[in-house]
Amino acid sequence: MGLMTAPPPVPRTGAALRAALLEAVVLAGHLLLYPTGVRSEDPAPAGGPAPLPPVLLLHGFTDNRSVFVLLRRALGAGGRRRVETYNYSPFTRDLRVTARHLARRVEELCERSGQDRVDLVGHSLGGLVGRYYVQRLGGDARVRTLVTLGTPHEGTRVAPFMDAHPLVRQMRPDSAVMAELRAPVPGCRTRCVAFWSEFDALMAPTGTARIEHPDLDATNIQVTGIGHLALPVHPAVITAVRRALDGPVRATDAASRPTENLRPTGTEGESRAI
Repeated sequence: MGLMTAPPPVPRTGAALRAALLEAVVLAGHLLLYPTGVRSEDPAPAGGPAPLPPVLLLHGFTDNRSVFVLLRRALGAGGRRRVETYNYSPFTRDLRVTARHLARRVEELCERSGQDRVDLVGHSLGGLVGRYYVQRLGGDARVRTLVTLGTPHEGTRVAPFMDAHPLVRQMRPDSAVMAELRAPVPGCRTRCVAFWSEFDALMAPTGTARIEHPDLDATNIQVTGIGHLALPVHPAVITAVRRALDGPVRATDAASRPTENLRPTGTEGESRAI
């Protein structure tokens, strides 16, 4: 959903107030950076394969690639992986069409990078586009790991006044797209990691940002004290995303994380708190 805003919940605790203030700061900074990401980036030239699969970053509704400035820098540090962004059209009216365009971009990225598989990181609607590609268009053959940040996997009821927009209607719990994503996908080869926050004002209910599908290898990671816009830029989340792409997130990682925002619990394939 990106830059689409909704009335935030009235802060009732110190943590909620801090999260709301952080959202305001992030929004102000992102509005300044937004013009720099309007134009799609030029694809990097072909080069020797990096040690890790390339990463393609997918932005949210009404947003663009500028939201990933910090995450992109962190993931690309040390030259271990190629990191690129994908700006889909702001005029798109069907996420299924965008997912088909994504499929072509992934094929092109694999050819340029010399890799057989890629990793996808999607914020909000971007995560839903990536998941549709994986589940419905055979993308599990190309996507090793799908990481989603504040993505309405079960649909969101926020902002009913925006139902006039076709994309918003597709993100409703009773939409045809959600029904397709609930369909069986036996043998899906993509590992999924979903980050969600109790202070995400665009997820209604907040738990909708979890992946709950019996056929998917999914790990759900709860982020504390962070709202929707802060998910792609918060240092704790960026660190966790990088670790998720380096390998499975383990409960034992908590001991080495110097932040109260990350508290993994549970076992692989179950919900965790961060």
